[in-house]
Amino acid sequence: MPDVICNTSPLLYLYRIGVLDWLPKLFNEVWITNGVKQELEIGQQKGYNVPKPRDYEWIIVVDPQSMPSEWLSIDLGMGELSVMALALENSGKIILSDDALARRHAKAAGLTVWGTLKVLLEAKSKGITESIKPLLDRLEEQGMWLSEEIRHRILRLAGEKVQQ
Repeated sequence: MPDVICNTSPLLYLYRIGVLDWLPKLFNEVWITNGVKQELEIGQQKGYNVPKPRDYEWIIVVDPQSMPSEWLSIDLGMGELSVMALALENSGKIILSDDALARRHAKAAGLTVWGTLKVLLEAKSKGITESIKPLLDRLEEQGMWLSEEIRHRILRLAGEKVQQ
């Protein structure tokens, strides 16, 4: 099983649809940075429904040793920047991020990036869930926007019937 460095939004989405506990079933180690932890704490202080990393003994908080200076001008939060920097220092670990700009920069840096939808597909392929369609519905209820094209593609990849 691979290791993963998680950004904030996948943690939020997986938590809100009740499948955050799939991460240790899919990955050897699940890392977050203090930047991600702080984003979650800010959300909690504002009254949002967010996971508390301390409640999950399998979440390991690790920070990068340095931050590439050219990334500091990118319009990304500290969570995204710290996750990408940590992945640069720990090659072979997968980044889990849904932010399009962060994903683009991470891929340009040669990093492997998965999103929340890829986690659902992996869970289905490993027999952790029988169907991801209800999970896609719940993700949309939680605010994740999915185009019909993406929804159909994910369902086809999962081997599930696409309703027209």
